[in-house]
Amino acid sequence: MAQKGILSYSIENKQDLYAAYMPFLTNGGLFVPTKKSFKLGDEVLILLSLLGEERIAIPGQVAWITPLGSQHSISPGVGVHFADSPEGTQARNTISSLLAGMLESDKPTRTI
Repeated sequence: MAQKGILSYSIENKQDLYAAYMPFLTNGGLFVPTKKSFKLGDEVLILLSLLGEERIAIPGQVAWITPLGSQHSISPGVGVHFADSPEGTQARNTISSLLAGMLESDKPTRTI
């Protein structure tokens, strides 16, 4: 059975948002740094503060895990695929608008 968890994440600038956003997932997603333990498929709720705006709650599922002690000093955390829901759609649209013009960049991110 999938575990449920809450992840609180605050992104203060567009560079950090770009580094964490996962546009290649069908509904969009975010890499959320955490030392909490999750399994693939776990249901999570991201409480996201975005560029100093009001916090939004985004439901999703763990799509990948970067464990503590990974190569290249990568931050531990989870990649969360936004749920196919009004909140997930709103989050994807908001982030895509904020990152307009940056998503085609070849600048490395914390994702793939």
